[in-house]
Amino acid sequence: MSRLFDCRKRILVTGGAGFLGSHLLDRLLEQGHEVLCADNLFTGTKRNIEHLHDNPRFEFLRHDVTFPLYVEVDEIYNLACPASPVHYQHDPVQTTKTSVHGAINLLGLAKRLRCKIFQASTSEVYGDPEVHPQPETYWGRVNPVGRRACYDEGKRCAETLFFDYHRQHALKIKVARIFNTYGPRMHHADGRVVSNFIMQALRNQPITIYGDGKQTRSFCYVDDMIDGFLKFMASDDGLPGPVNLGNPDEFTILELAERIIAMTGSRSGIVMRELPEDDPKQRQPDISLARERLQWEPFTRLEDGLKSTIRFFEDRITEMTGAAH
Repeated sequence: MSRLFDCRKRILVTGGAGFLGSHLLDRLLEQGHEVLCADNLFTGTKRNIEHLHDNPRFEFLRHDVTFPLYVEVDEIYNLACPASPVHYQHDPVQTTKTSVHGAINLLGLAKRLRCKIFQASTSEVYGDPEVHPQPETYWGRVNPVGRRACYDEGKRCAETLFFDYHRQHALKIKVARIFNTYGPRMHHADGRVVSNFIMQALRNQPITIYGDGKQTRSFCYVDDMIDGFLKFMASDDGLPGPVNLGNPDEFTILELAERIIAMTGSRSGIVMRELPEDDPKQRQPDISLARERLQWEPFTRLEDGLKSTIRFFEDRITEMTGAAH
């Protein structure tokens, strides 16, 4: 039986102390909901949620989703999984377990509660694509035995589980495929290009580019992404997904590096390194479905998003420097 008796919902966000999760918590609390954040703090940090602890509608639970969770909620957002190569390749078996066992446990919880559940999937389900830009109908090109497979295949299997629960148990699901997202609260050592380049530029260190720099990415600012999450979750139950969420504006990695050097006034040079195994050459979302069914598209220009992200990392470096002394 549903717990709902007024417009306020009790919402579970797994991975809520992470980059995206903490921004989602802020928005849900702003809407007046009660929010339970569950996180094992492998990549999430208490720093991201410390501003919420005095909020009476916020609760934190240290929990690993590979173990069952017994709570009473009205909606679930599953964002639990390390999302950068540095982190998900650190313990690849645990990464796969987080995606697969985590999905099974949370889908079981949603089935018991008969509540709607959101899955944070990824553009990595497309692998190194042969179709550009990538629509939801593209099945992808993933190496199932490569170093990235723990994440790519884990997320693909999670999608399978979500749709099987949807078909077999009539569960209300929302599967979003998230493309490169950036903004304040990114982990400074997550190995992603935006955080890497900004940290290197602010320290006047060489900017490290893997490959020739001509590979492309599409960068979505975090506020736009969270708007997409909320619109998708509120959409008609007849749209389970998958739905691409990302910014279709495409930039080369070299363009990004040059822009960040210019915006930070850095003295950094650029050094080239060998491209990692199975690193995608192109990544750009086709967001036609999100535009049509959710009336959603990102509006933050890369330069504007980078300004606030650079300010965040400037403050982060100041904090780390002060702590070192």
